[in-house]
Amino acid sequence: MSFRFSVPNSMLTLGLSIAILSAPALAQDTLAPPPEIAELVDTCKACHGDNGVPVQEDAPIIWGQEQYYMYVQMRDIKAGRRKSEIMGPIVQDLDKDTMKALAEYFSQLKWPSLGYSTPEADIPVAEAAAVAGQCPQCHLGAWVGNSRVPRLAGQNVQYLEKTMLDLKYDRRKNAPDVGALFKDMSDEDVRSLARYAAGK
Repeated sequence: MSFRFSVPNSMLTLGLSIAILSAPALAQDTLAPPPEIAELVDTCKACHGDNGVPVQEDAPIIWGQEQYYMYVQMRDIKAGRRKSEIMGPIVQDLDKDTMKALAEYFSQLKWPSLGYSTPEADIPVAEAAAVAGQCPQCHLGAWVGNSRVPRLAGQNVQYLEKTMLDLKYDRRKNAPDVGALFKDMSDEDVRSLARYAAGK
């Protein structure tokens, strides 16, 4: 003997609506920016790419990057705590709400794959450096970021190498605690760590 149950359409619609509303927001490949920042978004694409892949060799991926981290970086560049010849003039006249809107927009986009793989020789060196530098305490095992902690996994390797060495030598001054961790590392160990994170 078999039984068949019928579920009213209204209940199916309600269940589907609940499932959609309770699902986490997913990053999007494309998303139209709000009109008030559309022109600025086009400016950003000149270096960071219109598909999330940086056009400039040492520019970072910002598609899918942590929202609060990106806002803090723009704020710090504007305040002079982080130097950038390119970004400085762009953010100089931006107010807090505009910087937050830009950070929110780019954080909602899908992180692109650059297809980079860490060279095998770098892995043991980088893992030892990461433990010595206590990197996993903030970046965790996946290195994907969390609020003020940026995503490093899959980031542009040229950007990571430059940024980590800038922190080590105090050329970038808005993360002195991170820079201090690199002081006792050789430049090559720092580069290995950058290549390790980029290949995650």
